[in-house]
Amino acid sequence: MELEQARKLWQPEPGWLNTASYGLPPDPAYAALTEALADWRVGRTSWEGWNDAAGRARSAFAGLVGVPAADVAIGGSVSQLLAPVAAALPPGATVVVPEVEFTSNLFPWLVQAERGVEVRTVPLARLADAVDADTDLVAFSLVQSGDGTVADHDGIMAAAGAHDALVAVDATQACGWLPFDASRADVVAVGAYKWLMAPRGTAFAYLAPALRERLRPDAASWYAADDPYSAYYGPPLRLAGDARRFDLSPAWFSWVGAAPALELLAEIGVPAVHRYDVALANRFLAGLGRPPGDSAIVTVEVPGAREKLERAGVRAAVRAGRVRASFHLYTTEEDVDLALDALTA
Repeated sequence: MELEQARKLWQPEPGWLNTASYGLPPDPAYAALTEALADWRVGRTSWEGWNDAAGRARSAFAGLVGVPAADVAIGGSVSQLLAPVAAALPPGATVVVPEVEFTSNLFPWLVQAERGVEVRTVPLARLADAVDADTDLVAFSLVQSGDGTVADHDGIMAAAGAHDALVAVDATQACGWLPFDASRADVVAVGAYKWLMAPRGTAFAYLAPALRERLRPDAASWYAADDPYSAYYGPPLRLAGDARRFDLSPAWFSWVGAAPALELLAEIGVPAVHRYDVALANRFLAGLGRPPGDSAIVTVEVPGAREKLERAGVRAAVRAGRVRASFHLYTTEEDVDLALDALTA
C-alpha cells in the first residue's frame, strides 16, 4: 500500500507530536479492538480468535525486523522479555550500557548485583570503545528515548563480536520507522505501543537460537506449550521448541488491536515510513534554525516551550524546557508548522 493512501487510515486531532510516548491506532486496529470489546460485553463469541491475534502480530513483527517468527517471543513489556537473559548471565558477569539508558534495558541487569553482576555505564558515544575482553554483554537502545539519538549500531556490533560479548538491543523507539536487521543481535526487545501503534501491554523479543539454549523459561505457562490448546492440564512439561517457550499468555484485547496495526505497517514498508518521518523531523529542525538529523525524534531547547505548545494545542513531551517532538505516519506538515508557530511566536 502506498504511504499516502495508508495515511488516510488514521484520525488524529491536530498537533500530536508525541509518538515517542505512545502511538495512535490505524482504523483497522481500532475497529478490531472495539468489535472484540463489544463481543466480550455480551458473550457473543469464544476467545480463540482473540488469542490467535497474537500469532498474527508475531508473524508481522518478524517480517518487519527480518527474522523467522519461530525466533520471536511475545510478552507484555521489554523488561519482562529481557529478564531471562539477565538471569542467565554467569555470576560475576560484566554488562556495559550507556549512562542514560532507559531503565527497562537497565534494571534487569542491575537487579543481578547480588550474584556479582557488574553494570558499567559509559557515554553512548563511547559505548563501542568500552566493550573489552571482560565484557559479557553490551546493552543499548537503538534509538535513545530521551533525545532520539541513533546509536552506532555497526560500531557496537563490531566491538561486541571482536570480544565475543552478547548484545541486547531495546528497539522500542526505533522499530516501526527505522529499518534494521534484528538477527545481528542476540536479543532485540520492542515495546509495541509506540511506533508499532499497538495497545500498551504488547511486546516482542527476537531471541537468537544460540542464546535460547542458555535461558530458562521461568514464566512458562500453558501458552508456552508446544500445542497450547492441548496443554491445559497435568504433566509432563511439554514446552515449545522455539522462542514461544518464553511467551506470556496474551492479554487478548491488546493483541487484537496489535495485529492489524503491524500488518498495515508491514504492507506500507518501514523504508517508506523512515523517509516520511525523518523528513518531517527535519522540517521541524529547519524551522528552528537547527541542522538536519537522522531521527524521527528530536529535542530542542526553547524558553517557555511547555506553555507555548499547550496554548497552541500541540502535544509533545517537554522536560526542563527541552521539547521532545516525534513524528510518525499520521503527522502532517501542518502539525509541524503549528508547533513551529507556537515556539517561535
